[in-house]
Amino acid sequence: MFDQRQELLEILADSITAASTSGTLRVGVDGVDGAGKTWFADELASAIRARSRPVIRSSVDGFHNPRDTRYQRGRSSPIGFYMDSYNYAALKRFLLEPLSPGGSGCYHKAVFDYVSDSPVSQEFEQAESGSVLVFDGIFLHRPELRGYWDYSIFLEVDFEISIPRGAARGAGFGSPDPEAIENQRYIEGQKQYLRESTPQRYATIVINNNDLWAPRVVKPV
Repeated sequence: MFDQRQELLEILADSITAASTSGTLRVGVDGVDGAGKTWFADELASAIRARSRPVIRSSVDGFHNPRDTRYQRGRSSPIGFYMDSYNYAALKRFLLEPLSPGGSGCYHKAVFDYVSDSPVSQEFEQAESGSVLVFDGIFLHRPELRGYWDYSIFLEVDFEISIPRGAARGAGFGSPDPEAIENQRYIEGQKQYLRESTPQRYATIVINNNDLWAPRVVKPV
């Protein structure tokens, strides 16, 4: 089973690095909470580095809004989760636009630490020629973001699998029961995203990741 996962990652890395560019190729790894985005993106980044391409590895988790903004509609609001979780203006200003064609190439990988609820202080970095940005997170095919991806992956996972998988990360990640009240903010917010933004339609490739060891392509490139 591991061979099946590794083979798919190698195929994706070959496809991505086949693109010839002097700028930065921007790759988004999307999916619901617990879809396996971070692990998948980390392994994909390693496979791309093995092909001698410099990689910029970042996540939407570095672009949260402050806690007061995230919960301004109430701590149980699905709309609040969908609409208020992330600072997309900062994401575009400090990462996506500098790495876009014609951009400066001078970027920040993160601007906010949601754990401490405080801004991140770090120096700007300069992208190397031919870099690949591997960026993971939820909601990456929202209308205001989907145009930034040169290549995007949507990891399709059932909530009955993603919720227990996410809870297994440890304390603070919620109940493993998809029916639990505490999970409804996140499930319903993500369902709204799936309805409104139809990420499967816009992703370059859709991969069913219900089985972490045997992901399968649902929509090929």
